[in-house]
Amino acid sequence: MSARALMMLGTASHVGKSLLTAALGRIFSNDGYRVAPFKAQNMSLNSAATPDGREIGRAQALQAEACRVTPCAEMNPILLKPSTDCSSQVIVLGRVWGNCSASDYHERRVEDLFPVVVESYRKLAAGHDVMVLEGAGSPAEINLKAHDIVNLRMARAAGASCLLVGDIDRGGVFASLLGTLEWLDAEERALIHGFVINKFRGDVELLRPGIAMAEERLKIPCLGVVPYLRDVGLEEEDSVALEDRRTVSRVWREESESPGRALRVGVIAFPYLSNFTDFDALSAEPSVSLAFLERAEDAGRADLLVLPGSKQTMDDLAWLRKTGFADAVLKFRGPVLGICGGMQMLGQEIRDPDGVEGDSQACGLGLLPIDTTLAAVKTTRQVMGRALSLDRDFRGYEIHLGETTYRDGAEAFAEIDGHADGAVAGNVSGTYVHGLFDDDSFRHTFLWATRKQCGLEQATAVVFVHAEREKRIERLASHVRESLDMEGIRKMLKL
Repeated sequence: MSARALMMLGTASHVGKSLLTAALGRIFSNDGYRVAPFKAQNMSLNSAATPDGREIGRAQALQAEACRVTPCAEMNPILLKPSTDCSSQVIVLGRVWGNCSASDYHERRVEDLFPVVVESYRKLAAGHDVMVLEGAGSPAEINLKAHDIVNLRMARAAGASCLLVGDIDRGGVFASLLGTLEWLDAEERALIHGFVINKFRGDVELLRPGIAMAEERLKIPCLGVVPYLRDVGLEEEDSVALEDRRTVSRVWREESESPGRALRVGVIAFPYLSNFTDFDALSAEPSVSLAFLERAEDAGRADLLVLPGSKQTMDDLAWLRKTGFADAVLKFRGPVLGICGGMQMLGQEIRDPDGVEGDSQACGLGLLPIDTTLAAVKTTRQVMGRALSLDRDFRGYEIHLGETTYRDGAEAFAEIDGHADGAVAGNVSGTYVHGLFDDDSFRHTFLWATRKQCGLEQATAVVFVHAEREKRIERLASHVRESLDMEGIRKMLKL
């Protein structure tokens, strides 16, 4: 392992490790180093397909993009996709490995898988100058630390210098920094060479006395205070970020019914909603007001109703019926779109003969003339296709279990490599493709057609999210470079 290694650890989840890792990857790339990201184990329902058809965390795909390298399964050798509060589907090197309870995984399986993690890291490190690693949660989860393979054990295996990141925006940053280090033993503390305060708002001079006291108490330097950056426009890592997403009470306050108003897009917030980043680009459009719907009674306020992807299709379908959302969808008279699991729910029947999700069979909502049979083998691939009704090309990716068949008279939503994808029936459409709305051309055409269908005037302004993505990564990297002591970090890494 010839690469120099820098690891971003956090005092908790959602302190900004993922975006800081991406920013540092771009900084090192801009400075002429061959750099790659790495996260030993990720727990997330947001995933991406690599060019060779493997599944990794979406954050690692973004980090690879920032590092200007092709994403691969070795960058995230273990991906945990929660199935319940106490169990997860385990993805190893981009393929389904099995399903485990939390106790079984942490007490037994994780030790079997750590050699795979180390070998993945060695393979990547051999071809790069710098490796930027991301931890998970906190290294001081004392109930899990004995079998923690993503934080300090991985840091030791990589010979990494670690930075500890705290989020000041949520309060208590100095206590969280101190508390984290206090729970580590001397050998573990020696791996942490500095701390970073993230998401700061206000006058940094007022913070300096606290930084000085923290440096004296912690015995490590502060290597930067990163100001809060608004409108980053890049994917968050996990569903912790969904707590901060748009809800009806935050977004749909305006009751204007003028034809020039924003298109109200309602995305049903399934308990096992996956790949909610599908809607980031759509929500960035000035002509769109997108909200995640938590109450069935709000569905009627939407112009476009979306059933998103789901990690547990059967469970979320049952939840739709229990909460009244199923009736709301059936009564809805505007356009309805189902993506992946959401499309499966809109069909006639879902069968699970192999017990992939536990139930043998369930009736769908009956709005699309399709049937789905779940299977243990997962389809994971990047795709290019053409939406037939819109006559527009698109790019995206598929990550799903099962095969969907058509009933007589069914019409496809799209054509991909000469094969049908999804279905259309009246105002209801469905597709297996994630990331559709990341494609600027497709998104603009879709919005033009949907606004027209809803009797709204065409948008006077659009955004080019895909075209501006590189600028967003550079903006983040520039912001972080100005905020961190990069000279100190280079010396720490002996670059």
